[in-house]
Amino acid sequence: MATRTNGKRAGTATARTFKTSIDIPAEAREQICEILNQQLADTSDLFTQLKHAHWNVKGSEFYQLHKLYDELAECTLEWSDEIAERAAILGGFVKGTLRMAAAETRLPEFPADSIGDLETVRALVASYANYCATTREAITTTDELGDPTTSDLLTEVSQDADKNLWFLEAHLQA
Repeated sequence: MATRTNGKRAGTATARTFKTSIDIPAEAREQICEILNQQLADTSDLFTQLKHAHWNVKGSEFYQLHKLYDELAECTLEWSDEIAERAAILGGFVKGTLRMAAAETRLPEFPADSIGDLETVRALVASYANYCATTREAITTTDELGDPTTSDLLTEVSQDADKNLWFLEAHLQA
């Protein structure tokens, strides 16, 4: 049975928890689920930024970047599913719509008029750098809250995100 949590609302969904026998205290689970929902919002935003760049990139590096952005977007979809499922496992309500993500994301807005190959790379580097930093913060916090499983999941995401950032930054380095 769903219950309200402190009357909090994010987007149009009421924050709720569900009964679980997982041995993490309820208050810690609620905080972890908030972190996971924030991470999901950022991941969903990163996915849409990658697809936007994928569809709109122009320039001499078009083909290479078009393919790279699609591969990076696939990676973010995997993260999204793992992050959302972890929140559900912990008894949390997953805030998974695009509108919820847009309302909660911490990523910088992708410049609407950026279509040049290096312009899109720079915009994505800024978003990835932000994402990598906040993911590391989430790793520390979930570990401190007594959930090494979520911390490990986010560590895997962090490793992939750092690698993807490297792939992007290599286009800007000479």
